[in-house]
Parts: sequence; structure tokens; C-alpha cells
Amino acid sequence: MNTYAIVGAGGFGREVLPLVREKLGVLSEEKFQIVFVDDGSQAAEINGVAVMTTAEFNALSSGEKFFNIAIGNSRIRERIAAEMISSGALPFTIHSINNSVSLACNVIGEGAILCPFTTITSNTKIGKYFHANLYSYVAHDCTIGDFVTFAPSVKCNGNVTIEDHAYIGTGAIIKQGTPEKPIVIGEGAVVGMGAVVTKSVAPGTVVVGNPAKPLRKGLGS
Repeated sequence: MNTYAIVGAGGFGREVLPLVREKLGVLSEEKFQIVFVDDGSQAAEINGVAVMTTAEFNALSSGEKFFNIAIGNSRIRERIAAEMISSGALPFTIHSINNSVSLACNVIGEGAILCPFTTITSNTKIGKYFHANLYSYVAHDCTIGDFVTFAPSVKCNGNVTIEDHAYIGTGAIIKQGTPEKPIVIGEGAVVGMGAVVTKSVAPGTVVVGNPAKPLRKGLGS
């Protein structure tokens, strides 16, 4: 029996559980179980799903093991992904059946979570372990790095580059760039809730407001 693990049994993990059930429900020929993996949880079961420690998950010996990471902190996602892969587990993508993902030359990396009503249009390149929360939008010709997080209702217009570990807050809007001069959100930058980004954001910078302006340097910058 194959095992599909949602790493992180917090709020986001519980939100994506129905999407995993939905995804695996179409695999009628496959025998599988879904579990949460959460070393900090004291519960044996959450929302009808068993909760395991990482050690317990790693000790499973029957079937293949798959994982996705429903944890907002991108640096923790990166560490857990490396640990899971080194233990022999494989990443899988979580997405809702009511997403609108065009087939027009998009490339989406492994381990993504695409929540309901996510839209990805054409000619985008998205890296590993991308989180796109409810009602998020990625337009044409965007490039998004690894471990990027979109909170709900982010609107990323065309010709935007978002580098690794950036966080885009709820309701933020990123203005369209041009092929010659894309708007760039630097590595580890944070775009605040409701911000309207009209120009590039330096790595590690926190921007807020309309138009978005720097608040402070991000941690570790």
C-alpha cells in the first residue's frame, strides 16, 4: 500500500487534505493511505487521518511513500523536502480539480500546492514546492522560483519574476512588467497584505502599501 503524507497537520494541512482525497479518489486501481506527518502534534488522528512522526513515516516498509509539505515557512519546507527525499520518499503535487491551469507551455515544479480557484495562464515557469493559496493568479510569461508562497487572492500579472523564498501576502497585486524589463521580486522578499507592487523589490526587503514601499529589511538579509 502506498502512503501519501501531508507534512504539517496545522490549518493549511487540514485545508489541503480534501484536495489530496479528491486527487487520489480518481486512482481507483491504487491502494493507498493518507497520513499527516507532524512531529509536534500530540493527536493520533486529525480529521479522520492518522498522524505520524517523521520516524514512523520513514519506518514504513510496504509500498512507495510520497509527500507534500503544507507548512508556510519556506525555509522549513526546503529542509523537510531534502530530508524526505534523502529518506526515499517522493514529492507529489496537490491541486484542486477546479483550478484553471492552461496547457499553453507552463512548467510547474514538483511538490506544488495549488488551492481551489488558482489560475495559471500561459508560458509560465514555476519552481519547486510552490504554494498558491485560494484565488491566486499567475499571468503569462512569469518566472517563479523555488519555495515561493502566495497567500490567498494574490494577483501576479504578466512578465514578473519572483525569486526563491519570496512571500506574497493576501490580496497583493503585482503590476505587469515587460519582456525587456520584468518586475522582479527578489529572493526572500516579503510583499505585505494588500500591497500594490509597481516596481521591483530588492532581495530580503519587506514592502507594504499602495504603491508598495520598503518597510524594513527581512530577517537574514
